[in-house]
Amino acid sequence: MKKQPGVVLFSFLNLDKHSAIPLFQQLNTQIRQAVLSGRLSSGKRLPASRILAIEIGVSRTTVITAFEQLVAEGYLESRIGSGTFVASNLDKSISEFPPTLNLRQSELPQQPSRLSRRGALLAKSLSYVVPKYPKSFLPNQPAFDQFPFGVWSRLVARQNRNPGYDKLNYGNAAGYSPLRRAIAGYLHHTRGIKCDEGQIIVVTGAQMALGLSAWVLLDPGDTVIMEDPSLLVTRDTLTGFGGRIVNAPVDKNGMNVSAGIAKAPDARMAIVAPSHQYPLGVTLSLSRRLELLAWSNQAESWIIEDDYDSEFRFSGAPLAPLQTIDQNGRVIYVGTFSKVLFPSLRIGYLVVPPELVDAYCAAIGLLIRNTPTLNQATLAEFIDNGHFSAHIRKMRLLYVERHEAIVAAVRKDLSGMVDISPAQAGMNVIGWLGSNSKDIEVEYKLKVHGILSSAMSPRFIEQSPRPGLLLGFGCTPVEKIQPAIQKMAQSMEMI
Repeated sequence: MKKQPGVVLFSFLNLDKHSAIPLFQQLNTQIRQAVLSGRLSSGKRLPASRILAIEIGVSRTTVITAFEQLVAEGYLESRIGSGTFVASNLDKSISEFPPTLNLRQSELPQQPSRLSRRGALLAKSLSYVVPKYPKSFLPNQPAFDQFPFGVWSRLVARQNRNPGYDKLNYGNAAGYSPLRRAIAGYLHHTRGIKCDEGQIIVVTGAQMALGLSAWVLLDPGDTVIMEDPSLLVTRDTLTGFGGRIVNAPVDKNGMNVSAGIAKAPDARMAIVAPSHQYPLGVTLSLSRRLELLAWSNQAESWIIEDDYDSEFRFSGAPLAPLQTIDQNGRVIYVGTFSKVLFPSLRIGYLVVPPELVDAYCAAIGLLIRNTPTLNQATLAEFIDNGHFSAHIRKMRLLYVERHEAIVAAVRKDLSGMVDISPAQAGMNVIGWLGSNSKDIEVEYKLKVHGILSSAMSPRFIEQSPRPGLLLGFGCTPVEKIQPAIQKMAQSMEMI
């Protein structure tokens, strides 16, 4: 067939007829890239759809569909009676594009990002990858296998059947009213917290609660007193919001409040986990609780009380929160359902003094609008029907059993290599290593053998780091603990 003068025949096209990507989309993409790369210059005439379809072995409809899309996107233009052309006046615009348009994102030249100061701090924060399935002994993982999914599924189906306008529209920034009421009742009966529904702010987890508090209560450069060691992601969150961290060492009586105040008497905020410090597991003594409250009242500073897993105390009732002895409204209480139920539920809450409610709600309205209402409605019914309390009672007994199993297994199979420190609550224990050990290397080499743990030394900021491994037992059934510890012992003997 004789070629028409001025017509470009598309010898560069390479369509894959076995691909899941439709042929018209492949054709669209390859012509677009040819235009952007300059291979097809502005004003060039394209073959007629019938001719191009024969050339590349596709239907004419495929070519017409691709051409119409490219005309709509501005890459081509159709001239009645003349044919289809590469759009006019593209040469100058394309010349200003970098010559990397056909590269994958991973192949693009890596140039410094233009981040804000806050963005630069966030970019340096600790990143982590959650495994696709539970492994021994990943910390802070609940017993997924024991959750009452049958009950939960029925409640989800009931909420979704005829949800109504209030559950389908944007919800209250503070949260779904029945859930806030259920949380207030639960906290009053089980934790002794005196609050009403209006003080409950529902969020997407404890991490959001901390970030929200930093956004509402801190100005850039404000000082925050934190426990040392502590949860690294909490440090990153506060630093990302402009907080300047001052470290207070933790000993057997919890955070050394005097040491923290001495470093920063005018600190704007203190973050503390008084009932069960993370990761050491100690309890803040009464004298230090009173000292912290007195300081916050005098300095007009805020205390964020992180009560992440106090429900799972192995003996006796959970310890009374710091909030219950606060007489001046300086404590903001943070709780979460992630460790009690399952993390992907993404529901946590705050109990805030009444004068802060409006500010918190305004901040939520700007950041996320509201936490998804249907999940909140399901959880409210789960609590009101008694399923939540029953699940906690079951999990408390289960974690006692798993805790005893891991302590016994470590003492039997890791004697001389790991000094186990039994816990009083929660889902984790600490296995301390010898002073000359490098726990980060041990963590990595255990991971290679399928054992997940978390090194302790990076959590110490100013205190002398003590090498150890944080071992979670929550997601590991009793019958799998002993074999996993034996595998851990074999792996450590090779280190």
